[in-house]
Amino acid sequence: MDTIVIGVIGADVHAVGNKIIEYTLTNEGYNVVNVGVLSTQEDFINAAIEANAKIILVSSLYGQGEIDCRGLRDKCIESGLDDVLLYVGGNIVVGKQDFVEVEKRFAQMGFNRVFPPGTPIDDVLPIIKKDLDELR
Repeated sequence: MDTIVIGVIGADVHAVGNKIIEYTLTNEGYNVVNVGVLSTQEDFINAAIEANAKIILVSSLYGQGEIDCRGLRDKCIESGLDDVLLYVGGNIVVGKQDFVEVEKRFAQMGFNRVFPPGTPIDDVLPIIKKDLDELR
C-alpha cells in the first residue's frame, strides 16, 4: 500500500479541506499520514521518512504557501527523500496571480505537481495513480 503524507503548511489552520483529502485518499486505498494543520516542512519530511511515503501533498489556503514551501525539495534531498513526489495545492500565493506563472515558480522550487485553487481531490486521484505507477 502506497503512503501519502498530507497536511497544511505554515501558520495555516484550514482543517476542513485537509480532512476531506484524508478521507478521499484513505477510501481510495492509500495509507495516509496526516500531519495536520500548522505544520512545518520538517513535520512533512519526518512523517515521510518514518512512513516511507511516496508523495508529500502540501495544502495551503491562507496565501503564504510560496513562502512556506521554499526550500522543501532541498530539505527532502538532504533527508534522503530524493525520489519523493511533491504536490502542492490550494491558495498558495497572495492575491490573484497568473496560475501558469505560479506553477512555473513552484516547479522551479522542485514541486512535481502544482494544483490551482479549488481543485477537488477527486480530480487529483488519476494523477496520483499515474505518478505512482511510473515510480514502480
